[in-house]
Amino acid sequence: MIRVVFNQKGGVGKSSISTNLAAISASKGKRTLVVDLDPQCNTSHYLLGDLVNDTVGDIKDFFEQTLSFQVRPKEITDFIHPTVYDNLDLLPSSPELGDLHAKLEAKHKIYKLRDALLNLDRYDAVYIDTPPAFNFYTLSALCTANSCLIPFDCDEFSRQALYSLMYNVQETQQDHNDQLKIEGIVVNQYQPRANASKTIVEMLKEDNLPVLNAMISSSVKMKESHNACMPLIYFAPKHKLTLEYLSLYDELHA
Repeated sequence: MIRVVFNQKGGVGKSSISTNLAAISASKGKRTLVVDLDPQCNTSHYLLGDLVNDTVGDIKDFFEQTLSFQVRPKEITDFIHPTVYDNLDLLPSSPELGDLHAKLEAKHKIYKLRDALLNLDRYDAVYIDTPPAFNFYTLSALCTANSCLIPFDCDEFSRQALYSLMYNVQETQQDHNDQLKIEGIVVNQYQPRANASKTIVEMLKEDNLPVLNAMISSSVKMKESHNACMPLIYFAPKHKLTLEYLSLYDELHA
């Protein structure tokens, strides 16, 4: 199963959701890969910490080699790195990824990631983190994935932007990847005592949007987890926030 975590809006928890679901997957014994397509590299830092600066080979190098003739091009596995966690590997991002965007788009390299990942048989699960934009890298991920998870933070601006996002995903499904399914909307930063949050979630449900039952609440523990460069299942396995992620994982695999 290849899942892409996508929202055109920044700060909605894409990196947190993709990394923590992947870490739970790995903790359950599943061979799991995380692909970081965001030039901000938040997921890469979350999993590798300062070690990310010592890695040789990343997603930028993978895409860069597709732009010129290579007698013996490297396999995608040459750009994948193990993390300190059992069963959890990472294809890290690079701040220079944005510099390649126009060249890759001009040369129609949209299916290169799909072809490379679909030829991998060593992983039980793949999670792709995407940049906060509908661009070449996001489209590459959507062309590759079986399912799409949409993080959503509870405010009206996010709700209005959600309909445009859903259209982009459905258009990609029709034009590029008929296997792609919208698996669900993950409500993040949820405040159950706030009437505004509850109202917005109810509006989404009334519009028959696929809102998942498991919701992720706001907690300082997430920031602490980021600072420690340690996913929640390892950083605070008994914490309420971790249990919410476990519920989300279980719902996706029910």
